[in-house]
Amino acid sequence: MSLFRRRKVAESTPTDPTDDAVDAVDATTVTTAEAGAEPATAASGVVDDPEARAAAEADAPARTTPAPEAFDRSGGPFDVSEVDGTDGRLTLGGLSLVGREGMELRFEVEEGSGRVIAVTVGLGGSTVQLQAFAAPRSSGVWDEIRAEIAEAVVQQGGTADEQDGPLGRELLCRLPVRTEDGRTAHQPARFAGVDGPRWFLRAVFSGHAAHDGEAAAELESVVRETVVVRGDEAMAPRELIALSLPEQPEPTEPAAEETAGRDDLKPFERGPEITEVR
Repeated sequence: MSLFRRRKVAESTPTDPTDDAVDAVDATTVTTAEAGAEPATAASGVVDDPEARAAAEADAPARTTPAPEAFDRSGGPFDVSEVDGTDGRLTLGGLSLVGREGMELRFEVEEGSGRVIAVTVGLGGSTVQLQAFAAPRSSGVWDEIRAEIAEAVVQQGGTADEQDGPLGRELLCRLPVRTEDGRTAHQPARFAGVDGPRWFLRAVFSGHAAHDGEAAAELESVVRETVVVRGDEAMAPRELIALSLPEQPEPTEPAAEETAGRDDLKPFERGPEITEVR
């Protein structure tokens, strides 16, 4: 697995879910990790709801519309309570991933706060961006979020078609983007979402994985193997579950046998010099 990269974004400038291709549509991806932060727009798929903030999560969830058909999570994504630990996985705070050969990770890091708000996994020339959010106890949020994304995409000149996919109901979108020569083109992006116990996981596929099932298979497997670590603290519905950068291994001290004899060599002392005169 290759080294990860960071991408910084200003606190007042939200991140885009599918890199630069979505800038024209996703005007504001969620950056609200704490109650009271500025609300996000519907284009991000995660919208701040004053009613939800006013209602206690356990007592009166603001969102109560149940999904018409629950997605079968028996093959993942998983809640941390559904797996035997996360050993051997990449621990990223609210998400835990299984590493793969050739996998690249890019993190969206908010400037000022240093808060990690998204992780993008790259494999085989395609990417999937992952974000996890809190959800009410009684119902999921993906049905409403899916409708909000579709409406926002259409309003900004794109298209959004709902379909059944490997991760349940999803949106296949064509997002308007500006080319280098100033023309308007359309970039495909596939929005998938999975409701879990008190959390919601959003996955945005771009590149060939947005429209090619074969190209998307391995990234879909990454999503399936993802473990969400929500925590037990009270959170408002749709509040971002905090992520973190992976821990870097501490440099190890050289073994005693490796250093034995080095003092005798004294590599920084000059030895005898011979000058040849002709």
